This record gives sequence, structure tokens and C-alpha cells, in this order.
Amino acid sequence: MAVPKRKTSRSNTRSRRANWKATAPALSTCGRCRQPKLPHVACPTCGTYNDRKVVEV
Repeated sequence: MAVPKRKTSRSNTRSRRANWKATAPALSTCGRCRQPKLPHVACPTCGTYNDRKVVEV
């Protein structure tokens, strides 16, 4: 089994982890009320999904 020959330095570890960034969620607009919402999720403002009322708000 492969084993590292040397300890990974702090700078190498931190530079590798520097690319672990969280991305902002992509928002789309609701077709009925034009408010921003997450795609494939019912609108939290008017409660519609795919032009149908699915949630009471």
C-alpha cells in the first residue's frame, strides 16, 4: 500500500484547501409573482410550482 514518504507541509495543505469554496445558489424568477426563488422548488412568496398552487402561504 502506498504511504507518503514525507509529512505534507502546512502551506501545501492550505493551498490545496484554498479551492474549497462554497458557491452561491443560482436563483430564478417565479413565473407568477416575479420574486427570486430556487429552481425546482415551490415559490416561498406565492406558493406556486409549475404554474400550480401547491403550498398555502
